[in-house]
Amino acid sequence: MSGRNRWYSERVYSMAEVRRVVVKGIDDVLIETVQAPSPGIGEVLVEPTLVGICGSDVHAAHGRHPFVPLPFEPGHEVVGRIVEVGGGVDRSQIGRRVIIDPSAHCGHCEQCQAGRYNICDSIDVFGCLSPGGLTDIFAIPAERTIPIPEDVTDEVAVLTEPMSTPVHAVGRAGDLSGKRVVVVGAGAIGAFIAICAQRAGAAVVVVEDVVQSKLDRALRLGATAVVDSTSPTAVADVVAALGGKAHVVFDTVANEATVAAAIRSLLVKGGRLMLVGVPAGAVKVDLHLVQDNELEIIGNLMFLREDMMSALGILRSNAFPIDEIVSAVFSLEDVSEAFLAADSRETVKVLVRMGSK
Repeated sequence: MSGRNRWYSERVYSMAEVRRVVVKGIDDVLIETVQAPSPGIGEVLVEPTLVGICGSDVHAAHGRHPFVPLPFEPGHEVVGRIVEVGGGVDRSQIGRRVIIDPSAHCGHCEQCQAGRYNICDSIDVFGCLSPGGLTDIFAIPAERTIPIPEDVTDEVAVLTEPMSTPVHAVGRAGDLSGKRVVVVGAGAIGAFIAICAQRAGAAVVVVEDVVQSKLDRALRLGATAVVDSTSPTAVADVVAALGGKAHVVFDTVANEATVAAAIRSLLVKGGRLMLVGVPAGAVKVDLHLVQDNELEIIGNLMFLREDMMSALGILRSNAFPIDEIVSAVFSLEDVSEAFLAADSRETVKVLVRMGSK
């Protein structure tokens, strides 16, 4: 065993307990102490270095996520290092920096067999439906880790997971070459969708939001134009900036108002509404307009491994300044403050830097 591998193994096995974050509400984020995990057959132990707080984490903390009940143990945007391996896993993986594919899937259902494991009949999402990466150490199947190239820093790699959903959604939107595109919402997902849409050849990308600082950021990241959603002329302003109605609308907000605006006013006949945001509940839809205009409404859930690889490639290419996306970095000890910061309308992406006990 190499000196590096021996150091990791001795350190892990000296830990009887680890810290784990539990969210019971946006104002009730706790650090609990639990028994340290051991790697099972085919598993590795990962010591996280950086963990992102997702918009879905914040929605869940408010009790507004329809599929993530309180309390939950968050952390699905993870970069870390393998510190131990279980049976059947090559020990040369010890010390490797990795990101995590958060989707646990059965591999046998119709969707898994078709290669669409993100909509597996029995999907379990790490950090949402099962304990996540906001902990000192966690165990996960080795096959759900993805090595990080040496020239990619942890600060860049941790954005792979949030970039992967936009990659997936833009890929499902069809050929965007020369198309007019609207992105509703300029948070991290919306900003990444705008970047991906431009890379996919969209002729015009207009971004909507209610926060001016996020609109300014979208322009710096290459959006053709931005529009304040609170303006009474917002819809007309979007269409004017596009030079016509949109071929595709990516909705990262997905509430009744944004869905209605897309269907009634923003989309060309035959256009596509890509739902990327998670609605808090049922949303009324003008189906008569969907039918009459032959509109397509396409749901988008998470991503596939190939989307993660594409996202990592985009990030590796230095496509944009990372500090435009990362708003703040907190220590694990300050995780409650990190969740409150992530809840701010001005915030794009908050990270938690993990540390030794």
